[in-house]
Formats: sequence, structure tokens, C-alpha cells
Amino acid sequence: MATKAQAGKAKRRAKAVPDGFQTVNAHIVLDECAKAIEFYKKAFGARAGLVMPGPGGKIVHAEVQIGASRLMMSDEMPPMGLPGVYKSPKTAGLNTAALFLYVDDVDAWFDRAVKAGCTVRSPLTDMFWGDRFGQVIDPFGHTWGMATHFEDVSEADMKRRQQAFFARMSGGAE
Repeated sequence: MATKAQAGKAKRRAKAVPDGFQTVNAHIVLDECAKAIEFYKKAFGARAGLVMPGPGGKIVHAEVQIGASRLMMSDEMPPMGLPGVYKSPKTAGLNTAALFLYVDDVDAWFDRAVKAGCTVRSPLTDMFWGDRFGQVIDPFGHTWGMATHFEDVSEADMKRRQQAFFARMSGGAE
């Protein structure tokens, strides 16, 4: 007798992880998904992919490609029989996650995002872990960290540098 897993494999006619996706994929909720797609093209060089319109002009699912990564998104939706409701950061009044971009030239990417309308959350800085890193907040309330890795740092050196970094941040001596 076949197990459920074996039966599922026998029925599967497509890849378990579709082309263009990874095991973990980000999905964000927005208050204006269509506008966000256009903004992400301008700010991050995104290429629009699948867009599935829903009732009332809302977007129930959309995808953009940024570099080698696909980002899924949708407008806020009423519960439609499902428990809970996803809310955009603007509606919720907070953001519990951030998106992170590793790019080849973080200065150029950061500048483009700010010129497109992102707000600087933390300016670009060479960080103790070996990245040039900064954060912006897009007009839809999502935080985007971005970095270019410039140095491989050993665990011991990272610990030492981290202690010095936090000492400087707290006003203490190194």
C-alpha cells in the first residue's frame, strides 16, 4: 500500500519548486500593489511578472524579479473565509520584517532607491561583519536592507569588531 507521500509523487507532473523560486520566498502585503510594482521597477530595477487581478481592482497575487530573486506580493484582502487578515505595514502601523538585497554595487542601488522615493532608515556604512550596508523604507512601509559584501571576516574577528561597534554605539570606549 502506497503512503500519502508516495501517492502525491505519483500524481505530480511538475517540479515541486517551480523555476525561478527557492525553498524560502518572500511575500509582502501592500495597500497599493499595482503602484508598488511600478515603484519597485524604478527603485530596484524589478521586472514585473505574473499579476492576478481580483475583486474591486485589488491584486490577489503578483510577482516581480529583482536580480536572481522573485518577490511575491498582494494587496490587503478581506478574510474570504480564511482565519486572520494580512495587513500592509501602513495599515498595521508597524513592520515586523525586512527584505534584504545583496547587490554588486550597493552605493548605486541605494542611491537609485532614494532617488525613486525611499526614505533612508540607516545610511550606508562599512559594517563589522564585512558588508557595506544600509536600509531604506519604501513608500509602502516596507524596509529594505541592502549590502555589498567586501570582506570575509573570521568568527573571532567578527566578535571583536562587534564588541567594539556596540561600545561605540553606547558611547563607551573601545
